[in-house]
Amino acid sequence: MPWNAVLRGALAAGPLLLAAVLAGRESVGVMAALGAMLAGINDRPGSRRTAVHRIGVPGLAGAAGLVVGTYAGEGLGAVPLTLILTALGLLAGAVSAVGPVSSGAGTQLLVAAAIGAGMPLPEPGWQRALFFLAGCAWLIVLRLALPTPGALAHDFRFDGERVAVADVYDAIAELLAAAGGEQAGARRAALTAALDHAQDALAGPRLRRYASSSAERRLRAQYAAALPLAEAATALAWAGDALPARTAEGPRRLAVAVRTGEPCGPLPAPARSVPGLRALDDALLHAAETFDRGGKQTGGKQTGGKQTGGKQTGGRQTGCERAGSRQTDGRNTDGRKSRSDKADDRHNAALHSDAGTNPLDRGARQTAHKGLRLRPLRVKALLRTVTGPGGREYGFRVALCYGASAAVAQALHHVHWYWLPATAVFLVKPDLGPLVSRVLNRAAGTVLGALVFAGFAAVLPRPEGLVALVAISGALIPVATRHFAAQTAVVTVLVLALVMVGGEPEASWSRIGETLLACAIVLIVGHLPAPGQRGGNVRARLDAATDAAHAYLTHVLSGADDRAARWALRREAYRKLAEARAAIDRAAAELPTLARHTEGTGEVAATLERLVDTTTACAVHLDDTGRLTPRHTERLATLLDELVEQRERAGLADPPADLLSA
Repeated sequence: MPWNAVLRGALAAGPLLLAAVLAGRESVGVMAALGAMLAGINDRPGSRRTAVHRIGVPGLAGAAGLVVGTYAGEGLGAVPLTLILTALGLLAGAVSAVGPVSSGAGTQLLVAAAIGAGMPLPEPGWQRALFFLAGCAWLIVLRLALPTPGALAHDFRFDGERVAVADVYDAIAELLAAAGGEQAGARRAALTAALDHAQDALAGPRLRRYASSSAERRLRAQYAAALPLAEAATALAWAGDALPARTAEGPRRLAVAVRTGEPCGPLPAPARSVPGLRALDDALLHAAETFDRGGKQTGGKQTGGKQTGGKQTGGRQTGCERAGSRQTDGRNTDGRKSRSDKADDRHNAALHSDAGTNPLDRGARQTAHKGLRLRPLRVKALLRTVTGPGGREYGFRVALCYGASAAVAQALHHVHWYWLPATAVFLVKPDLGPLVSRVLNRAAGTVLGALVFAGFAAVLPRPEGLVALVAISGALIPVATRHFAAQTAVVTVLVLALVMVGGEPEASWSRIGETLLACAIVLIVGHLPAPGQRGGNVRARLDAATDAAHAYLTHVLSGADDRAARWALRREAYRKLAEARAAIDRAAAELPTLARHTEGTGEVAATLERLVDTTTACAVHLDDTGRLTPRHTERLATLLDELVEQRERAGLADPPADLLSA
């Protein structure tokens, strides 16, 4: 239960509306409460910095939509206004293909434009936009200022980052525990999701280029220390052999240490019998030393883990000692012989040498300092996404649904016609689920919300009862976002209450009729033949995942010793694959008339996932021995052949030629 988000929702729209009612400016309160409500829909779990971006960018887009919609609605007739809104839908839909934040911005742009054009309010467009932004900014202030329950024991500014990094270590432990079993694939996908979430949490917008506080530097160092652990865990899962239970205990203790800020205690050392386990052992040692020194380094000496005469005075064996890995006359205390060959001795010596000469320490230090954005998103890349197949297909659907619903609403001569196109915007968004599912949930949620509001409106005093209803609905939004029908019901109650406070009569039944009409429009338009090839978004994301896998494989096989670059390429490959897999799963859940356009893409994504897993296993093996085994090379060749065949069956372009020759 996200109690902190519930509290923010209760303190957002309701108090703003109450202040406006007490001041006699109900219309101002309606705009501010709308801004806070739409911001609350985008108020998702995560770090505070990413919340600023996730809430603020759609808020700015919504303010721009209010300005455009208000002035277009005042100065244009029905036909030119419909054309303007259709063009706006084409732009917003194409931009929505970039990512979740852009999708939220496109949605708020169109919803606000419809409200600005269709809701009669006395304020001019620029004032509406300012009050809308004020409501959005108020929720951002609450997000930044209110601590998460239980976070006051530490620096509460980074509670979201701390939880995200701890979840990464937990996901590594779960993957190690699932190695050799049927759940290994699902656990690897869960690890990818945890790494993506932590990367986004730590890479949020900041005033300075690099981390300026010790708490943030420590978290970034702990995240960087998790990357070699994740790499080793993925290689061990790829090998397919079950591991002893003690293998997962070290990452679990590190997860607890991240959450509590306490020392991690003894870390059980795995047997160093295969390359994957040796990589895991080295990564655990590196993580233990990172936790001991708190992410700090001074001239190669470890603060809190210094060595004096070959003995550590506060490092590995006093802070995060790895039980079972101490050596006595060349043997571990549990009787296993460790580091018996010269290569292991050299590698162990390198681990305790200056961080500037050890690839593992050097890569982690560079990652903690610069982050994982090896290839930041440029303007040209954004334009390619917007104008590419996915952006064109999405933009065409949104423009057609939005424009058609606006035209129908105005043709019905309804005074408050904005509900119809605003409803169509939410229905046409493919990132909210399959089309028919969205339509059915929207219809059911609207009917339920309208009936609930009609019952409350009959008994509640006005306006204080309606203000209380807005506050309660705002508190329920963070919970209701888990299901589209529940979210629709809560938002319907909130909007109907706002509209009545603004001076309009109770409109539950007309809202039900308009919603059902919007559902019919979206269903019809969504299944119409479209120019170009359907499934453009899926194909575009699969192509991006193929390019990322190619870059990662090429780097690993080149023998480059740049761990920071390798981890960045690995993260990008898995992130692109996760985005492609999500798009494929949504497309596969559509009705057969739409799902058939993406048949075979699931097999391509599965092959790419196995290819990236194999590449990770190759990287770990090359670090250990400097050469690949026949098993690795044969597996790579088989996967590349399968990739060509599956892409051909799915109607996709051939992969890069240099990928096939790798």
